[in-house]
Amino acid sequence: MPRKKTKALVREVAPDRIYNSEQIQKLINRVMLNGKKQMAERLVYNGMEKAAKKLKVENPLEVFETAFKNIQPHLETRSRRVGGANYQIPFEVKGQRQNHLTTMWFVAAARSRKGMSMEDRIAAELADAYNGQGAAVKKREDTHKMAEANRAFAHFART
Repeated sequence: MPRKKTKALVREVAPDRIYNSEQIQKLINRVMLNGKKQMAERLVYNGMEKAAKKLKVENPLEVFETAFKNIQPHLETRSRRVGGANYQIPFEVKGQRQNHLTTMWFVAAARSRKGMSMEDRIAAELADAYNGQGAAVKKREDTHKMAEANRAFAHFART
């Protein structure tokens, strides 16, 4: 298997039923446990509706897109061994990896919230991300800070 995902290895995901969005379908697949897709769909859709109602926005898709835009990373660090020392080298994040990290961070942040149903966790995390707060946005900011702090090692990326 190649180290980098080539175009041939990227799996096609059909858009979701209600909003016709591949990103929402990927979120549903990530939320799903034990193959219970209908349950995951219900959790995500109801969570989006609750978040939109809480934020007084008519379109839940708009809330979702804004929230995910606020979570998306633009920089990340990768470890690289140079001359016997390991350096954290900042790289730009693009395309599929950007969407993957966004979805993973969102689901992890929603699952880490305790004391409420998963539907409410998704709604709360969406509302927080929409407002530029929450654990997923903090994860993005921490990743960006790490990349900025290691900007001095960026020249190792080109070698």
